[in-house]
Parts: sequence; structure tokens; C-alpha cells
Amino acid sequence: MSRPHHYWMAEALRQARKGLYSTPPNPSVGCVIVFDDALISCGWHGYSGGPHAEVNALLAVEIPAGADIYVTLEPCSHHGRTPPCVDALIDAKPARVIVAMQDPNPQVSGQGLDQLRAQGIDVIVGVLEDAARELNRGFIKRMEQGLPFVSIKMASSLDGRSALKNGSSQWITSAAARRDVQFLRARAAAILTSAQTVLDDDPSLNLRLSKQDLKQIFEVRQPVRVVLDSRLRLSGSEKLFTIPGDIWIYTLSEDPDRHERLAARGATVIQATEDAAGRIDLVALLQDLAQREINDVHSECGQRLAGALIDQQLADQVVLYLAPHLLGSAARGIFDLGELTAMEQRKTCSMRDVRQIGDDLRLTLSID
Repeated sequence: MSRPHHYWMAEALRQARKGLYSTPPNPSVGCVIVFDDALISCGWHGYSGGPHAEVNALLAVEIPAGADIYVTLEPCSHHGRTPPCVDALIDAKPARVIVAMQDPNPQVSGQGLDQLRAQGIDVIVGVLEDAARELNRGFIKRMEQGLPFVSIKMASSLDGRSALKNGSSQWITSAAARRDVQFLRARAAAILTSAQTVLDDDPSLNLRLSKQDLKQIFEVRQPVRVVLDSRLRLSGSEKLFTIPGDIWIYTLSEDPDRHERLAARGATVIQATEDAAGRIDLVALLQDLAQREINDVHSECGQRLAGALIDQQLADQVVLYLAPHLLGSAARGIFDLGELTAMEQRKTCSMRDVRQIGDDLRLTLSID
């Protein structure tokens, strides 16, 4: 008895996850080729500009005509940095191509599937689609909405406090939890914070995992560090300026001396859009990041920026590390949402995952 489509698509998704930390801004894609209910080849997309998953799978062995090809994302049908994958699939003469989901990229968006069908190839779409969408959540959101996927990481005591009243917060969580955060950073293309957080904590905000830690064959890709500094209060002597990697500073200040001071320290200073309240417009900021091909934003910030992202419905996910401590009522909270005067104003989350990391609990919640 032949194994069902979801069995082989699960293997294609496993292949795709090998590129989770290295493919941005491209999506992570996996491909497996099956003949006579046996796996004969597999491939995955490793890095932007490199060969796509389908090509890697097709080149690995000689493919018999009439095979089934499983791919986690619709094969591309346009000339980008590489030739169209759909042409290579047609040349392989498969009996069927089974696809997890249609590509949301408007340059593809069903055209690859149509070309396969036009050649008499049976096409099945929608096998394990939810898992495929989760894998490339940032790429999909950028293509469909012109915005990146935004995840807010916070650490909290049991009584919902992120720092003492004096700002001290190192360390609320265990070393195991702090290492776990590194894997969240690895998935992101950008780490978002505020100037206030940089001034309070002097963080590095870089990725400190090796390619061996990430179980990948490619060198580690450092996320861009994005700092909101409306008045350009940063001096350029903070720790993050001493560590290699891109730094983008969004500001409302037009002071040329301050621009030049930070540019001299290696930062790219970007003039931001001002909102009605005189602050950096977060919608325009995220749209700009999307235009710069940022799929996933990982935010490590204070309660004001975190609260603003949630209040403006710009956050997709919260990852909360809950430590077994009590910091007291005078300590700082997690999210500044202002005063809510009715229960109907509360923000609702859905629990997606709960697990223990060291001494702490990690809660992964989607924002409803």
C-alpha cells in the first residue's frame, strides 16, 4: 500500500527546515522525489541566489519518468537570480507534482502550477499547507501584506515584571533561556529595539551561535540591528557599535552632526516618518523594512515599544520567558498599553506552545 501524500510532504518540509536560518530573504523550500513508493532524491534551498530545492533534488540522481515530485512551495516560473524551476520539473516528466502551497509572490502566484498542468502533469495543491505557511510566515506576510512578521520576545517574573524600578533586569531568566533566545534571533532578518533599551541595558543584539549550533553548512547570517532613536540620543560608543554587523537607526532628527556621528560609527541612519503623536510611525517603519526584504522581525525592547506594537496590531507573536521569581509591584511591567477602563479593551492572545527551558517557562502566543 502506497504511503499517503502527507507522509512525503512531511519529509519535504523536514528538508526545507535545513535552510530556515540561511535562506532569507528567500523562502525555505524542500523537495523530495518518489518513485514506486520509494524516496529516490531530495533537495533543499540553502541560500539566496543559490540553486532552488527542486534543482538540487533533480541533479542528485537520474530521475525516472513518471515519478512523483513533492515540493513545499509552488515552483518558480520567472527568471530571478536562478532560472525557473518549473522548466526543470517539466523536463523531468513527472507523473504528478504535489505542492504544499501556492507561492504568494505575485511574480509566480499560480503561474508555475498552470505551466505544469498545461504540459499534462497532474498537480495537487494544499498538502500540509498550514505547516508550509508557518515555515515561511515572514516571507508570506511580506508578499501578501507588505509587512514583516513581528515577534516580540519578553522576559518576565511571575508577577509580570520585566525589570526593577531602577531598570536593572540582568538576569531575570536562566542561562538556558538566554541561549534559547539566540535561536529566535537566528530565524529573524532584523532585531528591533529602542534607543532607551540600548541606553538602559547596553546590549549587543547580535547572534552568538555557530553554524554547528544551528546545524547548517553555511556561515552564520547576522540579523540587522534596527534601533528606533527619534532624537538620536545614542552616542556611537555603545556596545552594539563595537560588534560587526549592520545597524539601521531610524530617527526623526534632522541634525546633520548627529547623523554624521553615528554614520562614522558604521550605522545607516534612516529618516523615519512621524506619526500624529510626534513619534516614529511604526506602520511606515515596518513597511520600509519589508521593502528592504526583511521577512521576520524579532523585537527585544522595553514596555513602551512592545506595548505600541501590540496596541497598533503590528505584532504577530509574543514569546514570553516566565521566570520563577517575584520582583514586586514597584518593578516595571511587560507591556505599556496605557490605562484600559473596560474588559472589552483587553488584548487577547492564543497559546500556541508552552515548554520548560531551564528553570523558566517559554510561552509562545499569537496575538488575536
